[in-house]
Amino acid sequence: MSATRTLEQELAKVAGADAVVAPEAHLLTDLTLLPGSAEAVVLPDTAEAVAHTVAWCYEHDVPITPRGGGTGVAGGAVPGGGIVLGLERLARVRSFDPLLWRMSVEAGVTTAAVHRRARESGLFFAPDPGAAELSQIGGNIATNAAGPHAFKYGATGGWVTGLEAVLAPGELVTVGGPIRKDVAGYDLKSLLVGSEGTLGIVTAAWLTLIPAPEVTLPVVSFHAGTAAGCEAVLRILGHGIRAAAIEYLDAESVASGAASYEAVVPDGAAFMVIAEADGTADEAARVRDELVEALSENAIAVHAPSDRAGLEALWRWRAGLGLAVRARHGAALSEDIVVPLDRLAEAVEETVAIGRRHDLVSLSFGHAGDGNLHSTFLFSPESDAERLRAFEACEELFALARGLGGSVSGEHGIGLLKRGQLSLQWGPRAVELHAAIKAAFDPKNLLNPGKKLAV
Repeated sequence: MSATRTLEQELAKVAGADAVVAPEAHLLTDLTLLPGSAEAVVLPDTAEAVAHTVAWCYEHDVPITPRGGGTGVAGGAVPGGGIVLGLERLARVRSFDPLLWRMSVEAGVTTAAVHRRARESGLFFAPDPGAAELSQIGGNIATNAAGPHAFKYGATGGWVTGLEAVLAPGELVTVGGPIRKDVAGYDLKSLLVGSEGTLGIVTAAWLTLIPAPEVTLPVVSFHAGTAAGCEAVLRILGHGIRAAAIEYLDAESVASGAASYEAVVPDGAAFMVIAEADGTADEAARVRDELVEALSENAIAVHAPSDRAGLEALWRWRAGLGLAVRARHGAALSEDIVVPLDRLAEAVEETVAIGRRHDLVSLSFGHAGDGNLHSTFLFSPESDAERLRAFEACEELFALARGLGGSVSGEHGIGLLKRGQLSLQWGPRAVELHAAIKAAFDPKNLLNPGKKLAV
């Protein structure tokens, strides 16, 4: 009997006979399409089965790669041997208390399902990372995923009051809970948030909700260039306008999506700002008018759709921008650097310059209000030379982020694609502490090994 077959049989004993499946290509990668390898895939349907699986793997020195919806873009769910532990069958809403503005869900519940369940009771779960129908709450917590509305409402971690997680060597623990304050001990919950499955495997979470805004109103402005567009973004902040989201597209991004944009992209547009107002009807209208005023100065055109259909169409278009960008050359490397807001224009312009130096089409779009760029280098998937130049361009991009006082990742995490970048961004003592935390949680280095490394 093969070693793989023996492994599968042993895992079936602890996780359940129907929980162990043969590895398939779509379970061994994420949106990066980086190739992965594993001896087995385990899909437990209870938190206890997750704990039993981790305990067996820890006893037998088998590496574990946790996997949510596979929508990551940093290679965080790509295994390098051992097993893949998928959380998709942990898909139950354990409790929903609309009068208390809270929900307890298992890790495999999708982002969209949480949004819908909250909305049905007039409530709002603000984190809105991409691929909401596929991305899962456990993965969102593992990467502290964000999205356009993080500008006003914050990333996923800010909406988590408690976690259930499996920690080495296979123990199911709970930190926090259905409470809004807790300073009794070290903030272990926040350590697990954003840890990319390297410290523990989230199996369930308590989420806080708020009343849904009565009205949301978008404002779109077009500008002649990066400088004018970034000045408009800074005016929003400088005027104290409480926008719900502030997004941007540079010239190449605008060109990539122009054909599918419902309204007309005006001639000469080389920068686009998408902002949104929300709140009560009166509040949203007031903020929308303030946004129009701030964005109109030196703008080529300003568009403010007032109907629900126009709002939904705009955000669908924005959500599909990444696909439109990739379609131009067939493949792309898109990184999520973040810089201080006053350095945004430099980062946007230098992204283009880096691409030019590497003979690649480059562009950026992203969350302007957070200084979070999705700097993207396009290449043909058939060209190994172009792919190599794209990776070299990303190395230069990371150096740019550090040089501008920023970070190599604003929301996607480190994964495989940015291995070693933290040691360039942090000082030696911070790197030591990072390694010490990992060793304390995972002394055998079996939980998503090779990810989130500082060196």
